[in-house]
Amino acid sequence: MKQLITLAVLCSSFFCFSQTNEIDSLTVHLSFQKQDSSKVDTSLRLIKALYQAKSYKKALTYIDNTERLSKFLNHTKGIADVNYYKALIYAQRDDYYNAIDGYNRSKRYYIQLGDTLGIAKVNNSIGLIEIKRGNYTVGLENSLSAIQTFESRNLRNELSSAYNNLAEAYYNTKQVDKSLEFNIKALNVREQLRDSIGIKTSTRNIALLYSERKEHRKAIEYYEKVLKLLNPITDKKLKGEILPRIGAEYLQFKDYDKAAEYLVEGLKFNRKNNNEDGILRALNAVGELNIEQNNYRTAQAQIDEAYSIATKINNKPELLKNYRLHKELDSINGKFQNAFFWQGKYFTLKSELDRENQPKIPVITKPIEVKPLIENQDDFDTIAKQEQQKKDAILEKRLKAISYILGAAFLIVSTILLLIYLKRKNTLKFNRELREKNTQIKLQNEELSKKTSHLEEVNNVKDRLFSIVSHDLKDSISSIKGFIDLLKEDGISREEFYDLVPELSENADSASQLLYNLLNWSKSQMQNLEPKPELFNIQEVFQNKMALVEHKVEQKRIVLIDESHRDFIYADKSMIEIVIQNLITNAVKFTRVGDVITVSNSDHNGKSLICVEDTGVGISRENVDKLFQNGTFSTRGTSNEKGTGLGLTICKELVELNNGRIWVESTLNVGTKFYVELPKVKPAE
Repeated sequence: MKQLITLAVLCSSFFCFSQTNEIDSLTVHLSFQKQDSSKVDTSLRLIKALYQAKSYKKALTYIDNTERLSKFLNHTKGIADVNYYKALIYAQRDDYYNAIDGYNRSKRYYIQLGDTLGIAKVNNSIGLIEIKRGNYTVGLENSLSAIQTFESRNLRNELSSAYNNLAEAYYNTKQVDKSLEFNIKALNVREQLRDSIGIKTSTRNIALLYSERKEHRKAIEYYEKVLKLLNPITDKKLKGEILPRIGAEYLQFKDYDKAAEYLVEGLKFNRKNNNEDGILRALNAVGELNIEQNNYRTAQAQIDEAYSIATKINNKPELLKNYRLHKELDSINGKFQNAFFWQGKYFTLKSELDRENQPKIPVITKPIEVKPLIENQDDFDTIAKQEQQKKDAILEKRLKAISYILGAAFLIVSTILLLIYLKRKNTLKFNRELREKNTQIKLQNEELSKKTSHLEEVNNVKDRLFSIVSHDLKDSISSIKGFIDLLKEDGISREEFYDLVPELSENADSASQLLYNLLNWSKSQMQNLEPKPELFNIQEVFQNKMALVEHKVEQKRIVLIDESHRDFIYADKSMIEIVIQNLITNAVKFTRVGDVITVSNSDHNGKSLICVEDTGVGISRENVDKLFQNGTFSTRGTSNEKGTGLGLTICKELVELNNGRIWVESTLNVGTKFYVELPKVKPAE
């Protein structure tokens, strides 16, 4: 090991010596050259060497003098390159204002030269700056245009960096699929370059993205690839991160044995290497495993230790997860006041993290003043004076030309406006009267059309609403029927029957309450199908409707996650209850054993965005287009469940009656997300 360190130090020293030797040689050579294009080229080589050596202040001095000489000689390539290096240095100093200005200057000259590679380099550099500033759309546009040139010329080093930065930009704009695509491209290029560090980074990123997409088996596949690439000496920290992540992935589809294997190994490994971040991640995950296996005392000790570490090292994402685990464990143990405390801390930290994840634009600084070199100062002063005289002469000619053009344009425009005014004056009165009559007729027709459409809508919705009542009550009634069949066939003992009586009563109450709400709402709408909006807590609706499908969820062994929070919506509560009931029932219907259903709500542009997401069978593109159409389109569920085909049609009409909108995003064999957007306050008239 000592020999390897010594060799690395020697190589670094040799590289620094070679770099310094090159700078000294170029500096001496530059001082003896004439004021011609060869001196510009030598100076650019020196600037590049200084930039690579991170000697930015000295590089800027040579840049200033070289730019003056290039302009005097009309050396366009020199002007373009010197502005590009100046922008690179400003970008390194986070002076984005001057950096972008320099890039744009160099780009204009590269365009004039037709230098496509130079243009691509500038576009990629601008893209990286805009991505850092949080201007992801502009950054992506510039970087994507540069990539086309890099790909056509097979410039692998440039492609490696560009793909990686684009993947990061897409991730920050919540475009997970595009981020995954460019991470895979970056991995392919880095494998060709045999860039071991880049390969590990890209492979880890791909695993993280698959995990976020809830494709847990693919995530495990790539995490295990990372483990095989790790150096046991230099990559201890990364191994300490990966082991708990693999265990957490197995935990998602309840493979407890494999989850425990990786989590215990990860915890031991991180304790051995005193990696607090890895210990925290492993403790949170193994604590969640013990909660799911009903080992509550062990879980309590683990998440308590994780909490102390998280607060110590201020790892906010893991602290957020720890709050959730504390809340779940206290709820299970009946400590509801403590659970409420952890719930409050959870939402406070989540809001803080959401604010921190917003793009932050760096502060714009003032331009850096650069002093010219002392040697050959008289030559550069002469050049600057001549250059200024040329600029003044050109500016004077341009001002005169602009004044003549503006005068002529003013006369032409005045004449045209006068003719138009005289021509239109005689017809204005007639046109005004005609418009007024047409407006009156149009308003009358629109009013008649609205009344006709409203009457048709009322009849159609009322007819379909009563057809779907049985569909919405199916789960509760089926559960009650199951109890009755068991009792009738002597399938349960007397003791078992008494144990099930509370659950039977709860299902009967739920069915009765749902039927009561639906029939009362339908009765109140018989005369006039108008919503009766009020403020209500959407979290309570979620909890009530999730309780109705608990039996079906247990039968199919589905993971039902409630990420909702207390928030108020301004809408007809009965209508929205029907919508939520349909979406959750459909999610259960089209999910398989081990799949996950997640319900959540969030604030979106001042409105409430409701999401019912599942990792079920998904919907094909052609069937997505049929979901909300009028008709009876229906498919059977994963357990051969039947449907009326009317649920989503009714949902769409009820949501739109409450000034909202509903849409779906789905990928076949991956999962489905139904979104409902509803107002939180009374809409303006």
